[in-house]
Amino acid sequence: MLTDPKAAKVRGVAKLTKKDARSSTGLFLLEGPQGLKEALERPRLIVELYATEEAVSRYPELFDRAESKRIQVQLVTEPVLKALSDTTTPQGVVAVCEQLDVSLDDVLESKPTLIAFLANIRDPGNAGTVLRAADAAGADAVIFSSNSVDVYNPKVVRSTTGSIFHLPIVIDIDIETAIDKFKAAGIQVFAANGGGEQIPDLKPEVLQAPTAWVFGNEAWGFEQSTLEQVDREVAVPLYGAAESLNLATAASICLYASAFAQNTGA
Repeated sequence: MLTDPKAAKVRGVAKLTKKDARSSTGLFLLEGPQGLKEALERPRLIVELYATEEAVSRYPELFDRAESKRIQVQLVTEPVLKALSDTTTPQGVVAVCEQLDVSLDDVLESKPTLIAFLANIRDPGNAGTVLRAADAAGADAVIFSSNSVDVYNPKVVRSTTGSIFHLPIVIDIDIETAIDKFKAAGIQVFAANGGGEQIPDLKPEVLQAPTAWVFGNEAWGFEQSTLEQVDREVAVPLYGAAESLNLATAASICLYASAFAQNTGA
């Protein structure tokens, strides 16, 4: 059992809470039993697994599955687990996993019909919630621009509640390059922007076509160059007194507008 929170092994794993360490190693941290459950569905994803005795006792089926996949569980004390986690109240489980992003070309080769593109999204909670909504809407991929939050940030990973494992993810893509590639692949590009055409006014055949929805920065929206490059600016109508919608909420509505049209033909 690891008992010293300052041990070299513990410090090495804890560094993965920082982007530089994640980028240099190609690894990331996954916390909690729900994340472990999802990760165990993927072959050769988990590199190391740390857990307290209490967690092993509470979730025996998960650790039995880990053992069946020949993943060794390293027991740790509560102070050690807290040192490995960036949460105030850790859930007793931390896994070190291989990063799983793919290339944009690989995504486009699969002939996607619905893509969520996060352009300069900085808030981890928003990013993770958009990824989760894209998963629920049946999107084919989620793409993070170069200046967006790191998808492997522990806060992003937690807020996806496992959806990070369910669909392809592309990272560190230049916005202009991505939009050019979407268009070359026959995918229309919509910017979710308050000043655009309202979703209910779009004809069904427009929403049924392969679409990449671009979501801009929470505070300042889009660069003008991005708006000039997309095919349409599209808005979510506001029927009440609210001045605006949270970015993740608006993204969910946009993605589902396409999903409804593409899956029902209406």
